[in-house]
Amino acid sequence: MPTWRERVRQRGAHGGDVQAPPAARGGAPTGSELLALTRVSAGYHGVPVVQDVSLAVSAGEISLVVGPNGAGKSTLVKTAIGELEPLGGRIVFDGQDVSSWSEERRSVAGLGYVPQVRDVFPTLTVAENLEVGAYRMRSHEAKAALADMLERFPQLERLRHRKARQLSGGERKLLAIARGLIANPKLLILDEPTANLAPRIAHMVLEDVVVGLAASGHGILLIEQRVALAATIAARVTVLVDGKVRYAASGEEFRAVPDVAAIFFGSQASANEEGEGVRTV
Repeated sequence: MPTWRERVRQRGAHGGDVQAPPAARGGAPTGSELLALTRVSAGYHGVPVVQDVSLAVSAGEISLVVGPNGAGKSTLVKTAIGELEPLGGRIVFDGQDVSSWSEERRSVAGLGYVPQVRDVFPTLTVAENLEVGAYRMRSHEAKAALADMLERFPQLERLRHRKARQLSGGERKLLAIARGLIANPKLLILDEPTANLAPRIAHMVLEDVVVGLAASGHGILLIEQRVALAATIAARVTVLVDGKVRYAASGEEFRAVPDVAAIFFGSQASANEEGEGVRTV
């Protein structure tokens, strides 16, 4: 039985043996993607924070967005999920223009989101958090979905009656991802899922859980600060700097760049607090 990582490689989601599509090389999305942002500008009170950003995610693929603090990553995520209306450009999800859709309508259509913070309800148990994620389902469907999530994440099965506030950082992040998955979204946006996690747990979240989601057919838009680690699993990489796309390439092309830190981030490329720098990809 092939591992999740091997299945992702076979699907082309790893980016190691496929040609980068036009969108990954910095052009407009091709139209065959599950999610496509084309020349999107967004901001607050009419003032753009991100400008003319194009990126795409296909089913079974991990599309990575990286950039220094203040690059506009959070604004881009808010625009993709519908919390912010774009000031310009077009957002297409599953073949439909969703640029003017509400966050709720995009969620119902299959666009899932796991935020970096406030990702679980701390006073609820693991099982109760998952039940909240299944609130749109009928009772028997929610029960089946809960059982499926606990089978998929056996670590959570053992903790099903524990309050979320009692979980470790890694356990809490697994719960957040499971809660985002329970409604079976077509695409999941993960906003810095390894933030504040120890390196070993961060590796597990990205290399096992996120890769496994792509292997099961979900499109993944990954926002991540651990550039070196995240780049090893990405099919596409988009670099945001000052609200604009500084560089876009296939994962394979990005991993071949000899000095990502110096080229893209300059003096902001110091190693992160866990001691994992971004120079070696």
